Amino acid sequence: MTIRPAVAAGSSDPAATHYSSSGSEHSELTLSQACRVAVMGIVFAFVLSLALTPPAAAQQMRYMTGQNVVPVFEGWERNADGTFSMVFGYMNRNYEEEVDVPVGADNHFEPLDADQGQPSHFYARRQQFMFKVRVPKDWGQKDLIWTLASHGKTEKAFGTLAPVWEIDTSVYQQNRGGPGELHEEDAAPTIALVGSAQRTVGVGQPLALDVMVSDDAHPTPRPTRSGSGNAAPAPGTNVIPPRQNPLTQAIVRLDPNVRLGVTWVVHRRSTPAAVEFSPQRVAVAAGKASTSVKFTEPGTYTLRGYADDGVLLNSTDVVVTVR
Repeated sequence: MTIRPAVAAGSSDPAATHYSSSGSEHSELTLSQACRVAVMGIVFAFVLSLALTPPAAAQQMRYMTGQNVVPVFEGWERNADGTFSMVFGYMNRNYEEEVDVPVGADNHFEPLDADQGQPSHFYARRQQFMFKVRVPKDWGQKDLIWTLASHGKTEKAFGTLAPVWEIDTSVYQQNRGGPGELHEEDAAPTIALVGSAQRTVGVGQPLALDVMVSDDAHPTPRPTRSGSGNAAPAPGTNVIPPRQNPLTQAIVRLDPNVRLGVTWVVHRRSTPAAVEFSPQRVAVAAGKASTSVKFTEPGTYTLRGYADDGVLLNSTDVVVTVR
């Protein structure tokens, strides 16, 4: 909306504005008119903005689907052999849509080989510490770059061995909300798949997944904040659902009152079809965790099982051909 200069009273000439010196009365009148017009313009703009703003539900729907995935560099770790592991996760900006980006031009690493074991299936929201890339001891000051392009946007994560990015057990504990005392000694659990890492199954047929898991009994159990391995509420207690945050959004986490467990996820898939774990999270009992999985469409699926002690993780993969 354009606000024009007010015309002096009694004049039809647009040039005879309050800028002239024809009299103070005329100046006050035209100034008042200009103020009224300005106020009317502000009110009109406000009303127009309300009319053009979609309702809250519509704004939220834009974030249910259609958003891109952002790669995240979590930090780096030292390995016993002198090499280093760079740790990555991601942020899927959608609250519901799970995005698939095949390894290749839109999902690759550099300057190493494009395929560094990164996921091509991305669960909703923030997923931390999902995989590691080992770099040699002479890596130096180079950047390890993970590029992801989805829904028309390209994002990059830059991995670096800068000292400030070194992470240890306490970083995992604080980010994952796990048990134990801060800086408590802890070793990641070990996990081994029982049977072949290459399987074949028919659509709709259950496939058993068994893993053997061992752990050092650390961290020590204790009530946690709001993340992995929470204590379950007492029966009959009304609990207000917490606001979503990286702890509650995490697909890899322990169920309440579980100290050591396994979570299965779809790491990669050749077709965007549903995969049904029964159950997805399993408590370890007598060193073993068992579940089953069904597939709704043919294809090739890489499933990853994470052994989780509430703070540290380790993983194993199985590739399933579904016919």
